[in-house]
Amino acid sequence: MSKLTHLDDAGAAHMVDVGAKATTSREAVAEGHISMTADALSAIRDGTAKKGDVLAVARVAGIMAAKKTSDLIPLCHPIALSSATVDFDFEDNGIRVTATARTSGQTGVEMEALTAASVALLTLYDMAKALDKGMIMTGIRLLAKSGGRSGDWRAQP
Repeated sequence: MSKLTHLDDAGAAHMVDVGAKATTSREAVAEGHISMTADALSAIRDGTAKKGDVLAVARVAGIMAAKKTSDLIPLCHPIALSSATVDFDFEDNGIRVTATARTSGQTGVEMEALTAASVALLTLYDMAKALDKGMIMTGIRLLAKSGGRSGDWRAQP
């Protein structure tokens, strides 16, 4: 069993020192899904939701969340992101969110991509809850990461 990096020898939580790590280009991609009624999905797709452009607001919220990840996750390093994107794909019963974060730095951007996807999903819920309070967010996960000492990784389909 490998040692948890966020615990010191005494078992106390601490921020990992990344000072000796090489600066490399890093990227992470995360996804999640929100299922909803056909009426809610149509209102979002057609731009007729009462709160306005649901996708635009969710996209901005996800990008803002990626930039604020270290304020939300206690032991996460503040990172200067070079890019954060949030994309949406309509599916039969909902919307799939895909978030990508990039940086050149000494630590990865997995948490930034996951946070962007999560907050974009929460914002979709908030913007459309008047149409469907029973929406379900599922499948939030890391799809891929590249860069750094541990190299590239891809989720199994």
